[in-house]
Amino acid sequence: MSIFTGNDRLAWAQAFISGIPYAVASGMTLTDIGPGRCSLLLPARSTWTGDAERKLIHPGCLSVLADTACGVAVGCAMEQIEPYATLDLRMDYLRPPVAETDLVCHAECHRLSRSVAFVRGELMQPGQSEPVATVYATFMRATAATRRKDLPAGQSVTSTTSAPDTQAPAPKASRPTPAEAASSLIAPASVEPSQVFVSRAADMPETLAVPVGRSPYVDFLNVHQQPQIDAGPVFRMPYKADLIGNPVLPALHGGVLAGFGETAMVLHLLATNPTLTAIPRSVDFAIAYMRSAKPIDTFAQSTTVRQGNRVALVMVSLWQDDPSRPVVQARGHFLMPREDD
Repeated sequence: MSIFTGNDRLAWAQAFISGIPYAVASGMTLTDIGPGRCSLLLPARSTWTGDAERKLIHPGCLSVLADTACGVAVGCAMEQIEPYATLDLRMDYLRPPVAETDLVCHAECHRLSRSVAFVRGELMQPGQSEPVATVYATFMRATAATRRKDLPAGQSVTSTTSAPDTQAPAPKASRPTPAEAASSLIAPASVEPSQVFVSRAADMPETLAVPVGRSPYVDFLNVHQQPQIDAGPVFRMPYKADLIGNPVLPALHGGVLAGFGETAMVLHLLATNPTLTAIPRSVDFAIAYMRSAKPIDTFAQSTTVRQGNRVALVMVSLWQDDPSRPVVQARGHFLMPREDD
């Protein structure tokens, strides 16, 4: 029998979302919930704008919302709450999302096996009858729920916010309360300060990836560009507490990694096509998660696999302290701008 009945499911989902620093910072709220499904709202903000000239939301904002909503849907499908994590996520961008307009993701866990959960969903904007994007995601069940021990030792640290240094509660024989069920997945939003490591070569010259104001979401991520190496430039996303998705481990939000990956691919196209006068538009995006991302700086480098007159296929690798051990690999198709666009 499911642990969820009536208000229990709502209480668990609200506790789950309030335990994700990124979700709290972005103002995500539940608008609907049921067995194996949920609807999650991302309120309009100018910060989410990816293309200020065309007034479009950055596709990374859609990925973060979709990843979070799909995660809630998985929890709502379980009979007994247990830790789980995103394996992969695919986004199809059907039409341009209008900036400074709310986004809602309707997600449904349509298959829950012993090891993997399968989720699908649609992202809508008020006033539109058709979705702006669709999402398909898979989640691995029974993942680690204890605080990580793989932060590098002997490096300088910076003070920020993360979870208390405690382990997840042991399973109870009796039915857990909604708060206990939520805490088995993620810590409460109000957490104690601790220290995390910053990974960056101090002598590596950098510049801002784009001029301030051209892409407010890239400004929010504070993406920096390092000198071009081999196939293209390296980009760095500095760590900050608002990017955490799981404060128990702690780990960066998987959707934030997706947003950074999409950003790095677009910036790669701009850097390797200096004649472009507009930002390439995302057609689709697929991301695979190799390992959880630590609360440190994250780096990305992309490769153009194929580029035609209208569409480019790009791959990106994200890493933290070792380029040979990526935390994420992703690929995406992009519509290259024309003069008449």
